[in-house]
Amino acid sequence: MGFLRRLLGTGPADEPDADRGRADRATPVDHATLDDEERARELELARFEQDRLDELVLRQQRYADRSWIPPAQGGERRADDEDAATS
Repeated sequence: MGFLRRLLGTGPADEPDADRGRADRATPVDHATLDDEERARELELARFEQDRLDELVLRQQRYADRSWIPPAQGGERRADDEDAATS
């Protein structure tokens, strides 16, 4: 509903969201501060992920690139290939 009010401009003039939105747009953006905040947020998420996962899952993720994949059995040729070649 707030979206429609802002779009149509029919909401009450003393809405706190409308005043806050205008104030946010007026303040200049400090890119260094934003980068620091983003790095802190990423670090917080990484720590949360470490706490959430148990030791087995972490070990599986760590060694996933070294997992053994069995060789393909058979070859390139399939059973129905011979039928298509003779037709």
